[in-house]
Amino acid sequence: MAMTLKDVSARAGVSVATASRAFQRPELVGAATREKVLAAADELGYAPNRSARALITGRAGVYGVIVPDLENPFFPAVLKGAQARAHQLGSQLLITDAGEVPEGELPLVHTLAAQVDGIVLCSSRMDEDSLREAATMTRLSLVNRVSPALPGVFADPAEGVPAALRHLQRMGHRRIGYVGGPSTSRSDAMRRTVIERICTGSGLEWTDIGSFPPSVDGGRSGAEAVLLTDVTAVLVYNDVMALALMERLRSFGVGVPGDISVVGWDDIEFSALVTPGLSTVRVPRYDMGVGAIDLLHERGADPTGATPTGAIPTAEAPPGAGRARIGLPTRFVPRGSTAKVAASE
Repeated sequence: MAMTLKDVSARAGVSVATASRAFQRPELVGAATREKVLAAADELGYAPNRSARALITGRAGVYGVIVPDLENPFFPAVLKGAQARAHQLGSQLLITDAGEVPEGELPLVHTLAAQVDGIVLCSSRMDEDSLREAATMTRLSLVNRVSPALPGVFADPAEGVPAALRHLQRMGHRRIGYVGGPSTSRSDAMRRTVIERICTGSGLEWTDIGSFPPSVDGGRSGAEAVLLTDVTAVLVYNDVMALALMERLRSFGVGVPGDISVVGWDDIEFSALVTPGLSTVRVPRYDMGVGAIDLLHERGADPTGATPTGAIPTAEAPPGAGRARIGLPTRFVPRGSTAKVAASE
C-alpha cells in the first residue's frame, strides 16, 4: 500500500500542514521537526509526488547544474556540496556536461529551464550577453565566475595567491611565471590581476606563459612553454594542469622543485598523493556548491529578489535586481613541489 503524507505526519507526530512544509518550504520548519518528518518518510518509504507538488507550488523541486567537464576533478566536491544542500531543501539535482564548449551552454540552459527551479552554471565560459539571455529563461547562479549581472560564488584569490607569491619570494625566487587557463575564464583574469599587483609591489618579475586548455594536455603544453623562459617558479591555473606540467618537466630532465618550483590551484585530492606533493591554493569547492544552491533557493523563496543574508552586493547590478556575489577565501598550502631557488640563481 502506498504511503501518504498523512501517514508520514502521523508517524512524525506533526500536522499534515507541517509535514507538507517540511518538503515544500523547509526553510519555514525547524531543523528538529524537519528531521523527524524526513526520518518518518524514510521509515515508511514515502516520497513526495513532484509532479503534484509542481502544480500546487509552481516549483519542480529540481535544480539544474551545468559543468564544463565532468571528468575535471575540481567539480565533484562542488557537486557534492550542491547536492547536499539541495537535499536539505527537499530538492534534487539534474546535472549535465557542456563538454568545454562555451557555445553549448546556452542551448543546455534552454533545454533545462522548463524542468527546473533554477540552474547553477559552473565555470561558465559564456559571454555576458549570453548570460543575460540565459537569465531570461530561469533563475541562475554562478560558480567560479563573476558577472556584473548575475549572483554567484567564487574563490577569491586575494588571500591565497599573495600567500603563494610571498612563499616563493622567501624561497629566493624572483622570476615567476603564470601558466594560465582559457582566455575566456574570468577567474583566470582575476588571478592575473592579483599576480601583477603583488609582483609589482614586491619587486618580483612575472612572465605570462600563456593561456592553455584546463586539462592534462594543457599542462603538458604549458611545461614546454615554461622551458622557453628563465623563470624559476610557476603558478598554474589548476592542479590537473600543474600535475601534468610537473610530469612533462621531469620527462625533459627538469627537476621539480630542484630546477623549477610549481604551485597549483584547487587542492584536489590527488595533489597531496603525488611525489613531491603539489603546493597549491586551496579552494573551498564544497562550500561553493552549497552557496550556489542557497542563492537559487533564496531568490526563489523571495520573489522580490532580495539579496541573501551574508552575500556581497554587486554594485553593477540594476537596483532591486537582488544580485549577489559571494567571495569565499582561498588558502595557500605548501608542499614538496616548492623549494629554495638553486644557488646559481
